[in-house]
Amino acid sequence: MGTKRIAGIIPRIACLLLFWSGIIGEELCDSPLVSNLPPSSFRSSSQLSSSHAPGFAKLNRRDGAGGWSPLTSDRYQWLQVDLGEQTKITAVATQGRYGSSDWLTTYLLMFSDTGHNWKQYRQEDSIGSFSGNSNADSVVQYKLQQPAMARFLRLIPLDWNPSGRIGLRLEAYGCPYSSDVVSFDGSSCLLYRLTAGSRQTSTNVVTLKFKTVRNSGTILQAKRTDGLSLNLELERGKLLLLLRRGRTLSTETRHLVSLGSLLDDQHWHHVTLELHSLHVSLTVDKLTKRVQIPTELHHLDIDELSFGAVESLLQKSIISSRNFHGCLENLQFNGLNLLELAKVNDHRVTAVGNVTFSCVEPDSVAVTFSVPHSFLQLPWATASSSEGASVEFQFRTWNKAGLLLTFDLPQQGGVVWFYLSEARLKLHIQKGEKVLLELSAGSALSDGQWHSVELSSRRGHLKISVDKEEGGSTQASPSFPVTVESQLFFGGCPTGDRQESRDHLDTFQGCMRSITLDTNIVDLILVQQKQLGNYSNLQIDMCGIIDRCSPSRCEHRGCCSQSWTNFHCNCSGSGYSGATCHSSVHEPSCEAYKHNGNTSGYFYIDVDGSGPIKPQLVYCNMTDTDTWMILQHNNTELTRIRPSPGVDQLSVHFGYLSEEEQLLTAISQSEHCEQELSYHCRKSRLLNTSGENVKLET
Repeated sequence: MGTKRIAGIIPRIACLLLFWSGIIGEELCDSPLVSNLPPSSFRSSSQLSSSHAPGFAKLNRRDGAGGWSPLTSDRYQWLQVDLGEQTKITAVATQGRYGSSDWLTTYLLMFSDTGHNWKQYRQEDSIGSFSGNSNADSVVQYKLQQPAMARFLRLIPLDWNPSGRIGLRLEAYGCPYSSDVVSFDGSSCLLYRLTAGSRQTSTNVVTLKFKTVRNSGTILQAKRTDGLSLNLELERGKLLLLLRRGRTLSTETRHLVSLGSLLDDQHWHHVTLELHSLHVSLTVDKLTKRVQIPTELHHLDIDELSFGAVESLLQKSIISSRNFHGCLENLQFNGLNLLELAKVNDHRVTAVGNVTFSCVEPDSVAVTFSVPHSFLQLPWATASSSEGASVEFQFRTWNKAGLLLTFDLPQQGGVVWFYLSEARLKLHIQKGEKVLLELSAGSALSDGQWHSVELSSRRGHLKISVDKEEGGSTQASPSFPVTVESQLFFGGCPTGDRQESRDHLDTFQGCMRSITLDTNIVDLILVQQKQLGNYSNLQIDMCGIIDRCSPSRCEHRGCCSQSWTNFHCNCSGSGYSGATCHSSVHEPSCEAYKHNGNTSGYFYIDVDGSGPIKPQLVYCNMTDTDTWMILQHNNTELTRIRPSPGVDQLSVHFGYLSEEEQLLTAISQSEHCEQELSYHCRKSRLLNTSGENVKLET
């Protein structure tokens, strides 16, 4: 008995150990990432002293002054950590400065691949800030709901102990993140030709990540030899799944599904495309849509996959806007790593054009005007100021109104106001109460897309261009020189200065980048370091725009519109009301209309209230004893049937105006349901009678 018992225990222990080793090998990603880094991996906005340097900001350490503290405690401070390589970050922990009254109570967490173009981390409930500490020694740790893949992390203090100052020690947890990357320049692509064996699968899956600053371009083309292709294309920052037929620019195109928004933000976005026998699923980040496959795709035998461009355009040496500018990461087809194959020159993968196996990052720095008191002040320091001026920049916003730029003309010649009004650009030059000049250009500029603007004045000629003149331009020949006296104000003005800007103009809320003053690109990092100009309430080196209408919070096909701070649902014509078009304006039954005092007639019925089933128009027959809901079909007239040789049956189609789910729900909620069919026939064999005329009702 003893031997048998031991033999039974050992297999159980072995199984338990195997089970736990599987979990550790597959899921464990919580190693400390910061504690072993050298001081050179830490940067900060400032430091109180050499003993308060950012390199001392390690969890549970007492080196130096026991942590990092900036020179000034305000919301413009930050602590940055370079992890040395792309890393999967799963958790963060904070602690106050040892032996002090200095700790954070709330903070923001930012991530970046390059140390620029930061992205704010938001929890799934869209809350952006994290709660910090209540004393200097306790550790507060947060597990990130979605892991972040990044090399750099930055912590921005929002609030701190009112009896102390900003003080911080921190740790991040995670594990190494390996990836294969490729860059496309708009004239290059990767081709993968499928072999006979790889085509014989019922499901094909493509997975990848992409990042780009362009709002259009073809990421994937899966095509057959007959010219039919399934394309993944960026258009105005959204990812579209299109069915194209043909090999030219004028191909026949069918739109299948669209997902995502603001995907041109130069951050990684995850895409999964699943092709099944009868449907296709597209996932962009955490959103998934599934659609039925068109009939012509039921037997889609893919011959070739093209990534980054439409191959037919490359063969003609055409650099098309349909081609992709940006980077792809971890490109896989049915689990096969295509970038690994490309690197070893596998015959199945061909690189066309300038394909680079690294991610080439643009060096553009954006700035976010997030609150009504935001502004950016820049000095005008060019030798050609007496001859004129040229100011260029790009912006994106949801607001239809806002001050973009203002400056004084020399010698008290007036004030230039350059602003958005009704989503159009307006130029207003005023001296005292007198308006010297008014111009307007562009339209629909509050669509969340990047728009370029150029204001130039040379030799008595003033010109405004929008989107390189594609969005329109306007010009004038003022009798006075339009140039800058000394300072330019972007987005707004300092408190107490130019009070008139607050009297008749909204301040700008949105993002700007590529600010150029007379061909000199402004270094916004110097602005952030307080070495150039002045600013207030700006988020520098990031664009914090959010699309509150993607996915739409408006139910029942309500139309979503938005500003920088909120969204609105237009419920007109939907049959629903409320902030998100949730509440039905129709009664759920004819009986409810009868209780409201109505008499017989046509009414809209919403059988499931605020549910997904649409309202339907029915006839309510209200009597003293009963209430009938009558659902109409398309064949209420008599249909004459004539005998035909060799035909012994006839089918008649009855199409109800209501959809199937509307019918089924109405039937399930009714006490009694009936359907009437009348059959008129002379000498009918159906009833085996010899009467002249027979009528059958069911």
